[in-house]
Amino acid sequence: MEAENHTEVSQFLLLGFSDDPKLQPLLCGVFLCMYLFTVLGNLLIIVTISSDSHLHTPMYFFLTNLSFVDICFTSTTVPKMLVNVQAQSKNISYIECLIQVYFFIIFGGMDNFLLTVMAYDRYVAICHPLYYMVIMNPRFCGILVLISWFIMFWVSLLHTLLMRQLTFCVGTEIPHFFCELAEMLKVACSDTLINNIVLYVVTALLGVLPLTGILFSYSRIVSSVMRISSAGGKYKAFSTCGSHLSVVSLFYGTSLGVYLGSALTHSSLQNSVASVMYILVTPMLNPFIYSLRNKDVKGALRRLLILATSCL
Repeated sequence: MEAENHTEVSQFLLLGFSDDPKLQPLLCGVFLCMYLFTVLGNLLIIVTISSDSHLHTPMYFFLTNLSFVDICFTSTTVPKMLVNVQAQSKNISYIECLIQVYFFIIFGGMDNFLLTVMAYDRYVAICHPLYYMVIMNPRFCGILVLISWFIMFWVSLLHTLLMRQLTFCVGTEIPHFFCELAEMLKVACSDTLINNIVLYVVTALLGVLPLTGILFSYSRIVSSVMRISSAGGKYKAFSTCGSHLSVVSLFYGTSLGVYLGSALTHSSLQNSVASVMYILVTPMLNPFIYSLRNKDVKGALRRLLILATSCL
């Protein structure tokens, strides 16, 4: 293929899942349903928490932010995929690709940070309950979220600017259903050494450090709970962490599976299917996990439903 400067490349080709025309309506229907469930479920969590004063606590403040980020995370990639599947097209413009890379990194990183902050919130609530409202005051909670946004803004900007320096070839094919940074580096026609170094360093820092913080928080939580004498007290303490721990396991489990799978296999189809797990399945399941396993959220949902019914 003829190499040309990145500023002259007008579009890329997203290979997606399948070229079989018979599968296109099925794929479009499945992913549209999953996307709608994700958006509506997370919107319901946001509305429920915002409308119920009993849920105006640090834990649910972070959950509201997580639901908002999950909506944005899926909306970065899925709508374009649905349009391409429906139109039976593989095209994505160079600018659209840059935008996808930029926002995918931001919202993916925010998911990571928010889960870490929520683990710290549970650590303070269980290990230092008398000082919980002092430590996790609204100002401190807001600062934690703002710092997370600030870090991811600059990290994503750095990756995007470095990608802008790359040269691509005419008719570049991306073996994925969206512009993932790692895949973009593989198909670049110029040297990507600096890009890969930055990618590995940032991934190590923003992946290992938050996960270490989560593991440390839960190690302290387990240690504190085991000192509780009554079985009822232990259950009550652990039950406040159940939903968050489920979401953490789902998020890191699917993410780790995707990157280990991409390292061990060269099948683009397997990598695409695995990516669906953390791009669509995890954000879609989060509202159900928090609503089904949390008595406070279920009570608030019930009150919201009664209020909505009475207004009809």
